Amino acid sequence: MTATEVTTPALRATGLTQHYPIRGAGGKKVVHAVDDVSLELWPGQVTAVVGESGSGKSTLARILARLVAPTAGQLWLDGAEVPLSTRRGSRGYRSTVQLILQDPFSSLNPVHTVGYHLARPLRIHRMAERSATDKAVAALLERVKLTPPSQYAGKLPHELSGGQLQRVAIARCLAVQPRVLLADEPVSMLDVSIRLGVLNLLEEICQEERLAVLYVTHDLASARYLATSIMVMYAGQVVESGPALDVVDRPAHPYTQLLLSAAADPERTGPAVLTTRGGAPPSLIDPPTGCRFHLRCPHAMAVCSTDAPPSVDVGGGQHAACWLHAESGTRAGSALPGARPPPQAS
Repeated sequence: MTATEVTTPALRATGLTQHYPIRGAGGKKVVHAVDDVSLELWPGQVTAVVGESGSGKSTLARILARLVAPTAGQLWLDGAEVPLSTRRGSRGYRSTVQLILQDPFSSLNPVHTVGYHLARPLRIHRMAERSATDKAVAALLERVKLTPPSQYAGKLPHELSGGQLQRVAIARCLAVQPRVLLADEPVSMLDVSIRLGVLNLLEEICQEERLAVLYVTHDLASARYLATSIMVMYAGQVVESGPALDVVDRPAHPYTQLLLSAAADPERTGPAVLTTRGGAPPSLIDPPTGCRFHLRCPHAMAVCSTDAPPSVDVGGGQHAACWLHAESGTRAGSALPGARPPPQAS
């Protein structure tokens, strides 16, 4: 089946919500880690989830990997609903949906060799006969550009660099021939000089094996480089989504604009100008009413502090949850103290 014939996403989620009860609060208070997030992951495409620390990116990836059961929401794998309230079918699900963790140094057992780490999923999921395991391990190492395989299969994790370890972690995921790959900040622990090689490997695997990839990152630049589409999360909610080039080149939400203004720019001669009123991200135990970004937004209006903004189509499949793009928001009245007037349409 070609890419143009695909009509069903490999993995679809609707209304994912994750609230963690606070111990000693009698179950009355919770941490709003993820609130009502929906997404679709398509074969051969990379969807990037971008946001600052604490925005809910990694929690979302763990829900999709079924490492934690969500408070609410639904999952569909290849069009079939996944029962989230039970452990039934979890092994089959995990052979289809694999997670690459952020820290390659702690994701591998330090007392076992690289060959052991790659052979174990092959045996558990019966992907290769015992007599063919060594050959399958060598093929996996070659797939992630660790050659010759004999040089790496017998080594322990501490004998490899961070980039090599992350390639081993990717090979371990590929051992079960997944259809969905969840990459939770896979290059943030690596040296800058070797990040590009790992990103290129992920892109190559995505295209050649038609994998649906979720790329979790706080770096908009790498998201623009790798991703087909981008979702921007803030305080547990999606505030903007759309094609990667549109979101980065023409950000519609003030928070996305803040992320871009803070990103490194080789053409910038002076200090970065942050388009914000200051302050810190809101408490996820007691999030503010209305738009959760309104306390920091330079264009906040009265309606922003009382009503949650709708997700508005700003063109080309790009959506922003912001009152600036809603008709009612443009007539909402006075701005909040310290806010700047919203930008005028050209």
